[in-house]
Amino acid sequence: MSDDEQMPVEEGSEDESKVTDELDEVVEKDDPEKPLSEDEVCQCVSLLCKTGDGLSHAYVKLDARDRELTDINILKTYIHLRYVDVSKNNLKDISALNALTHMLVLKADQNKLTSAHLDEMPYLQSASFNYNNIKSMAGLNHPQLEHLALNYNEITEITDLDPTKLARLHTLELRGNKLTSTNGVSVPNLKNLFVAANVLKKVEGLENLHHLATLHLRDNQIDVMDGFCDSMKNLQYLNMRGNTLTNIKEVKKLQCLPILRAAVFKDNPCAAEDDYRLEMLIALRRLERLDKDEYNDDERTEAEEIYEQRRQEELTQQEGNEK
Repeated sequence: MSDDEQMPVEEGSEDESKVTDELDEVVEKDDPEKPLSEDEVCQCVSLLCKTGDGLSHAYVKLDARDRELTDINILKTYIHLRYVDVSKNNLKDISALNALTHMLVLKADQNKLTSAHLDEMPYLQSASFNYNNIKSMAGLNHPQLEHLALNYNEITEITDLDPTKLARLHTLELRGNKLTSTNGVSVPNLKNLFVAANVLKKVEGLENLHHLATLHLRDNQIDVMDGFCDSMKNLQYLNMRGNTLTNIKEVKKLQCLPILRAAVFKDNPCAAEDDYRLEMLIALRRLERLDKDEYNDDERTEAEEIYEQRRQEELTQQEGNEK
């Protein structure tokens, strides 16, 4: 008899208790308690430096990757740590790190975190929480933070980012989440925004990102080029690959971006058109590179000729309408 065809166990029977116990053992075996021990800390620390008062020395780097850890509470006593890597573990809670007020870099990728919340860290510059189960962006307002990575989590909206606290943040990574909107990224000095592989249908709420230079929107569901404006005056690179743009005329809405130099529109329906590459250059005459290929002189000459020809036709038509 196959496993699928086994006789059902009667409720309350001895066999049922045995099955339940076996299931409990399996659950425990899948995710056993594994606290970070004193001996492991000694194996994981390195980089001996002077402490803040300059009167003694302490190890400031911890590499505790891939140890199946479920508990790092012991780190509360290692207050001098500055570089912490606890990636590839089974952590659901990192609140013990609140005690590490000198921390500069934190890597907590590939755990089981549902929140990245920490008390305000006065010196934290880089934090990475990729491949977790994080749903909220609360507790990430660290005044020295420059690079924040939350790729491949469960985030549905961009909230709780305090622009007064995150004045130094220049790179925000939110690839592979469940974002339906780009609203909420009101970070004054942001230069790089990565929101690929979400469920975005348009760009919105980015008009205050005056310093934004790179915008990655690959593999979303965007079919209109609304949401771009002349206040985004520093945008140089735009990746729109794998979206649903069908009308190439929508690209004209990007003419408000004065220094846009490189764009990627590959794998959009409009990119299958015969004159796709030429029409992009006619619409965006300052463009230097499309889909990673630079425009050559011949292409530029042809685009200029067609542009001038169309402009003259429009002027002639306007004159005829006025008469």
